[in-house]
Amino acid sequence: MKIGVNKFVERQTKDSNFSYFDGSWEDLIELTESYFTHQKEGYRDGVILIPVPPLNFYSSVLEMDDTIDIEVNFEARADGEDPFLFVTAQGAEKAPAKRVEIILYRHDVLDEDGDCSTDAEWEIVCINASPSEKEIPMDPMTRARNILHLAGGTDAKIEDLTKDELIELVKNMAEEIVFWQTHVRTGG
Repeated sequence: MKIGVNKFVERQTKDSNFSYFDGSWEDLIELTESYFTHQKEGYRDGVILIPVPPLNFYSSVLEMDDTIDIEVNFEARADGEDPFLFVTAQGAEKAPAKRVEIILYRHDVLDEDGDCSTDAEWEIVCINASPSEKEIPMDPMTRARNILHLAGGTDAKIEDLTKDELIELVKNMAEEIVFWQTHVRTGG
């Protein structure tokens, strides 16, 4: 097994709007490899989540309240993607994570859209770090990119889902929308 770092996760730094790992990319690869057998299925075949200990991870997610000042920008996540509304909490600090999952995509899944950054079998695409023991659900815009196969999204292959799987998908989407209406990321 070989794990690489996808260019998309490299945006997750201390100075970004995203959760991050306070260590080297090599350390993150080693940690992910050591917990690889604890993997959980992702939203489709070829996407897995690796739970790892939260030491040295920081979460950019905050629960909203009326004391948090927010800023709304219209921007793309990465080059080649369409811009969208991006809401952040201004002046808020990232919190030490209490739960972390590393999101990996298999090489062939990334290669469907030419999104491979390495020749590794698996690539780390995202660090999901939560400030609580609860899992952070997928951002609804990320889910929409995947379902609609927009730029920046990996085809969710929803046409292959059974009726029960589609019902579960709709339930998950509703939970994601509710969560992200009451939570916000810290500003960079």
